[in-house]
Amino acid sequence: MRKIALITDSASDISTEDLNKHNIKLLPFKIIFSDKEYDDRLEITPEFLYDALPNEIPTTSLPSIERITNTLREAVAEGCTHAIIITLSSELSGTYNSIRLACENVNDITTFVYDSKTLSMAEGVLVLETAKLIEEGKSFNEIIDIIPTLTSKIDIFFTIDTLEYLKKGGRIGKVAGTIGEVLNLKPVITVGDDGIYHTYCKARGKKQALSKLVEILKSYLAKDKCRIWIMSGNGLEQAQSLFETIKNLENVEECHLGGTIGPALGVHTGPGLFGFIVEKVD
Repeated sequence: MRKIALITDSASDISTEDLNKHNIKLLPFKIIFSDKEYDDRLEITPEFLYDALPNEIPTTSLPSIERITNTLREAVAEGCTHAIIITLSSELSGTYNSIRLACENVNDITTFVYDSKTLSMAEGVLVLETAKLIEEGKSFNEIIDIIPTLTSKIDIFFTIDTLEYLKKGGRIGKVAGTIGEVLNLKPVITVGDDGIYHTYCKARGKKQALSKLVEILKSYLAKDKCRIWIMSGNGLEQAQSLFETIKNLENVEECHLGGTIGPALGVHTGPGLFGFIVEKVD
């Protein structure tokens, strides 16, 4: 009998509860401080990271080839004949390529490595939808055909409190960062089909950014029923406001509050992030 393992990296921001509920195996990034390094989500919480950021901005590193290989071998030991591995965008990290290389080390399991072309719970929703397909008893081949069709139904939009962390991480030029801070412009960011960050629009201050996010979401709800996940990176107050504004709108199938941007992504976005993931429902 065929048994399918489901694996993802910690940038998917899936809660520990959902990981355990759906038996999803996690490949943690390393969060590296000057005096210690941690396995993302397993040894360090988002709260710890955001408290530490004023004193030190850590670096991150990919799940090691050894860790990936051991996770696959663990799946084999559990009787899995196949593994589906979903990663954050290959344009934002080398994780996808590392996992593909590691899969070559384990011959007794058939693997499918999928580049989600996104991150955070946009990646996480794709993983959770895949978990449902496995639980429904769909075959490996059926599932890997369905996964790419799900990607086009899931989008992410968020804003950040400061451009400092994106600048320090080399994500934007210094001039762009300076202009944004002087004018209090806050970009509303999305991840395009190409798997990279795009500025969707700009807002002056948090209140206008919140209004822009609501407008964007309403444009989805005007056309489709949607599931929504409200995310926060130490910006819970704004996330709560967003949730209260949209939870009862027409065509909102589900609205979840409480998703937290984990350390692997929080290092690059800093505190104060809030936004949403939207999934169109057939």
